Amino acid sequence: MLFKKNKKVPIELDNLPKHVAFIMDGNGRWAKKRGLPRLMGHNAGMETLKRIVIESKKLGLENITFYAFSTENWSRPAEEVNGLMDILVKFFRSEIDEIIANKVKINIFGDVEALPQYAKVEVLRAVERTQHHTEMNFNIALNYGGRDEILRAVRQIAMDFNAEKIALDDIDETLFSNHLFSKELPDPDLLIRTSGEQRLSNFMLWQVAYTEFVFDEHFWPDFDETLYRSALIKYQKRHRRFGAI
Repeated sequence: MLFKKNKKVPIELDNLPKHVAFIMDGNGRWAKKRGLPRLMGHNAGMETLKRIVIESKKLGLENITFYAFSTENWSRPAEEVNGLMDILVKFFRSEIDEIIANKVKINIFGDVEALPQYAKVEVLRAVERTQHHTEMNFNIALNYGGRDEILRAVRQIAMDFNAEKIALDDIDETLFSNHLFSKELPDPDLLIRTSGEQRLSNFMLWQVAYTEFVFDEHFWPDFDETLYRSALIKYQKRHRRFGAI
């Protein structure tokens, strides 16, 4: 096991990552293991997401990002895709008041325009209602793909160059980063992926250049606050050199 569930684990609250990203993997396999429909696994995964958001707020984390729906997920059966959109809408409708009360800002990484109209309306309403909040950035990667994000940035930079808004020498890492969905936010310090898989799956390919990875073998619905704290402690024990000695 990568982690053991300790009843109590110490965390250095003055040494927390500024940005934690999550690949919430294993909902379908969690359901299959129990003989349940896949959508019940996604519903259970949404409950885990709520608990992790609450725990992140309690710890004082500033930025959290969840990979909710990728550009590749459209290839799943229509019943599952529609069910995922329904779960998304249900989440925003049931949780938005508490999110607002806690001054949490919702940001969406991805192409919202491609969502079904009813889901798009709910997502954009949540973004609008929380846009001035500053307590924590709660980022949801929705219809998101890392390669797609990079191509969008390249196209926009090329258009700005052709329009003579920028010069060739202006193009550097900072300018490029400012054309990504995560602009103005720090890159993830820690990426946690559940279910035992050890790959990025087209997630934040530019931003994770120096991110620390923690791969947990538990399915996402089973990922609890204790495992989360264990992952944070694992991060805190690492020495980040960023290419130096």
